[in-house]
Amino acid sequence: MKLPEKVIITEVGPRDGLQNEKGQLPTAAKIKLIEGMAAAGLSSIEFGSFVSPKMVSQMADTDEIAKTIKRREGTEYIALLFNLKGYERARAGGVKAIGLAIAASDALNRKNMNQGTAEAFENVEPLVRQAKADGLRVRGGVATALGCPYQGRVSPEQVLECVKRFLDMGVDEIGLADTIGAGNPYQLQVLLEKVLKIVPVEKLGMHLHDTRGMGLALALTAAQMGVFRFDGSIAGLGGCPFAPGASGNVASEDLAYMFEEMGVETGINLDAMLEVARQAEDLVGRPLPGHVKGARLFPSNKPE
Repeated sequence: MKLPEKVIITEVGPRDGLQNEKGQLPTAAKIKLIEGMAAAGLSSIEFGSFVSPKMVSQMADTDEIAKTIKRREGTEYIALLFNLKGYERARAGGVKAIGLAIAASDALNRKNMNQGTAEAFENVEPLVRQAKADGLRVRGGVATALGCPYQGRVSPEQVLECVKRFLDMGVDEIGLADTIGAGNPYQLQVLLEKVLKIVPVEKLGMHLHDTRGMGLALALTAAQMGVFRFDGSIAGLGGCPFAPGASGNVASEDLAYMFEEMGVETGINLDAMLEVARQAEDLVGRPLPGHVKGARLFPSNKPE
C-alpha cells in the first residue's frame, strides 16, 4: 500500500462542527476546545467564520475568539469568510489564514448565496487579491465536489472548472469537499485522476463527511493517490446548515488513529485528542458519532 509519510489534519470542528448547533454555546468553552486541539498537536485549526450572525448565529462570537485565543507556535488558525466585510473583521482579529468556499453545483450557490457559481467566483476575486497582497494564506474550497442535495450528481468537469478558477486566483491550497457525504471511493479516484493533472498534490486537500459511513474509505483512497491534507471535525461534529442531509464530518481522531496505525505520521497526540473529543461532547450535551473515542484501544498494530 503506497501512502504518504505524513498527513496534515486541519481541525474544522470549531467552525464547521459547531455552526449547526442551536442556541449560543459559551465562548469560553469554545476557546478551551480550540486551545486543547492545538495542545494535542494539531497544526491547523479552522476556528470560526466571519459571517453575519443572522445567517449563522453560532459564529457571532468569532471576533472575540480571534482576539482571545492563545495562539500556539506552529499552529495555523484559519477563518472562513465570504466577502470583504468579513475580511476586514478577520484582519482586525489578527487572522493570517482564510478559507473560502464555493460550490461546484450552481444549484447550491443559488440556494445559499442567491448567485450562480461563475458570479460567486467573480465576487471573491477582489478578496483573494487583497488577501494575497496582505501576505495571508488562502484556502479555496470546492463544495459539493461529489454530489449536491439539489442538483444530485456533480460532474468532474464542474469541479475542474472551479479548481481552475481558484488556481487562476493564486490560492495556496484547494480543498475538495464531499459536502453531503455522497461520494464513494471509485468516484473519488476518477475525480482525483483528473484534478491531480492540474493541481500539485501538495496544494490539494480533502474535506469529507461521514453521512453514509464513507469518510475514512474516501480518506484512504485519496491518501493512496498521494493526498496528504485532510479536514476533520472533533468527535464527528457538524455538517452544513445550508445543505440538507449533510450530517457529521469525518472525526479528526478517527483520521489520526487510522493513519497512525498504518505508520503515517500525523503529529497528533491521540490520548490528548480523545480528551478534547470528550470535551466536545460535554459542550454540546449529547453523544457524538466519532468511533475511536468510545472504543477500547488495544496495543498498536503499527507496521514495524
